[in-house]
Amino acid sequence: MKLLRYGPLGSEKPGILDHEGRLRDISGLTADIDGPFLAGPALQELRAMDLSRLPLVEGQPRLGACVAQIGKFICIGLNYADHAAESNMPIPQEPVVFNKWTSAVVGPNDDVRIPRGSVKTDWEVELGVVIGKTASYIEEHEAMDHVAGYCVVNDVSERAYQIERGGTWDKGKGCDTFGPTGPWLVTRDEIPDPHQLKLWLEVDGHRYQNGSTATMIFKVPEIVAYLSRFMTLYPGDVISTGTPPGVGMGVKPEPVYLRAGQTMRLGIDGLGEQCQRVVAA
Repeated sequence: MKLLRYGPLGSEKPGILDHEGRLRDISGLTADIDGPFLAGPALQELRAMDLSRLPLVEGQPRLGACVAQIGKFICIGLNYADHAAESNMPIPQEPVVFNKWTSAVVGPNDDVRIPRGSVKTDWEVELGVVIGKTASYIEEHEAMDHVAGYCVVNDVSERAYQIERGGTWDKGKGCDTFGPTGPWLVTRDEIPDPHQLKLWLEVDGHRYQNGSTATMIFKVPEIVAYLSRFMTLYPGDVISTGTPPGVGMGVKPEPVYLRAGQTMRLGIDGLGEQCQRVVAA
């Protein structure tokens, strides 16, 4: 299933794409696509429903982030060997963990705002993993049972804030609008192997990233089990699993960073596409 949220900012309704790619309203079944819905019986009821009987949504409404009320937005850094190389950083022995603040979350096609004073705002297409079942101290072989599905994430990053201003990476990762999420939450049954997905990103039509989740260092089960040793993962939490090479910071001979007026397009096989206009904050 492809679950989504549509409508004006702050007033999104829950929806689903039917087998013909048409948007159907599911607000009669759930108030939102959130943790309680993902963990509860309504999701199973939806699997058994005839989607053609659900109300059809006309037009092309704005899409919100595909998960509402995200509890934790956890990110894994340097999780592709070739991206670590372009960043001149060693391959990590354990997952590098940082956070995005939930105020960074926006819809997949909403504007991305360059922070005031920023000169090094960058892009990162990533596979997002959405938790559907509480996980605490789980083993790797159990991990996939705790995954509700997957989505596209753009891990927008301000490199000077991240690297040059001391402290943790978080200050360069969690700025407002730095977490476009969606367009859909694709349930786990539709993605047989999350480690065989092509992912890409373009800026103004130039393709900078063109990678595959096959080159991830730490795979999804290992990441979920690892994180569960340090925190309880709850339904509706989102894990962004790292980016392939091709970020602006790694462009040779000189890095390339985002400017107001540019457009980012990005996508992952089976998970849909995003498109964001870059604006000044």
